[in-house]
Amino acid sequence: MKFIISSTYMLKNLQTLGGVINTNNTMPILDNFLFELNHNSLKISSSDLETTMSAKLDVESHDEGEIAVPARLLLETLKAFPEQPLTFHKLDNHTIEISSEQGKYALAYANAEDFPSPVSIEDASETVLVGDILATAINKTIFATGNDDLRPVMNGVFFRFTEEALIFVGTDAHKLVKYARTDIKTDKPAEFIMPKKPLNLLKGVLLGSEEEVQIEFNESNAKFSFENVELTCRLVDGKYPNYEAVIPQENPNILTIDRALFLSSVRRVSIFSNKTTHQIRLKIAGAELNISAEDLDYSNKAEERLTCDYQGDDLTIGFNSKFLTEMLNNLTSDDIKIKMSLPNRAGILTPVDGLEQGEHITMLVMPVMLGNQ
Repeated sequence: MKFIISSTYMLKNLQTLGGVINTNNTMPILDNFLFELNHNSLKISSSDLETTMSAKLDVESHDEGEIAVPARLLLETLKAFPEQPLTFHKLDNHTIEISSEQGKYALAYANAEDFPSPVSIEDASETVLVGDILATAINKTIFATGNDDLRPVMNGVFFRFTEEALIFVGTDAHKLVKYARTDIKTDKPAEFIMPKKPLNLLKGVLLGSEEEVQIEFNESNAKFSFENVELTCRLVDGKYPNYEAVIPQENPNILTIDRALFLSSVRRVSIFSNKTTHQIRLKIAGAELNISAEDLDYSNKAEERLTCDYQGDDLTIGFNSKFLTEMLNNLTSDDIKIKMSLPNRAGILTPVDGLEQGEHITMLVMPVMLGNQ
């Protein structure tokens, strides 16, 4: 088994695949990349049992064969090479030899038969999305997902395909983001929950890509295929919470403000907030927004005034500044709207501009109850 490949081409693909590999695998074989050579095509796979990712690379070869190669050692070796052709040659003494312009390097390999087989998706439903649209949907929702092992359904992003729109939702019960595309529809309604790790891998590869991504899924697994890459993962098992029920419908108090100005102010004032609650107070009256924070334990406090456009009754409401900052950072619009009803009801944050045709973003942030400071 022998093949020739460009060092930087191989490294670029392996760095993507390496994102699947855990640092503390229970099975030693999972510390390897699986190489499957079929003449001029080399398929390389990585797996953590839950997620498997593979890429097909063009190589020069007349051979066939398969082996498992130590991932970390190979990545470190490739990083040290300038761009050049490398020759990989499987030897009889259970090593694979890499020949470069500089010298020769031998790595011990493992048996390919020990590598877990990829999951085949039976009775799959299918849909197709442009890569950048999928990456944007992930980007806009994944930050709002939870990290609670007791509620695994909230640790992933909810995909919902309907005849009216494609909807993606992330929530951790304190904040919620719903990203919808009404310009993309599907004939067969479907829904599933994607775990975070494969989403981050997809986001990294697909951002800015105009390639079509084929999505196949059944009740337990999903597969994403594009260009030379395939990613298969186990879905999160369970029923997603009814997110529509927590979005308040009546919100008569509407604040419109410059996003960058508001974000800067929230960042400065939040430095003086309580380090446990991260609570900041918004007091809105007329065209004036007063943002304040206080940490009674250390006698620290801050206050800023901004001019805004506001329609509604005078209102004082508390929010967690960390959540507010994350949401404002995640938007690209010049102006944002915050719709509110009462100090104990969630605020709804939406961008005023900067969206594509058919693109809709709704962010919901739960209030922090204010003490009588």
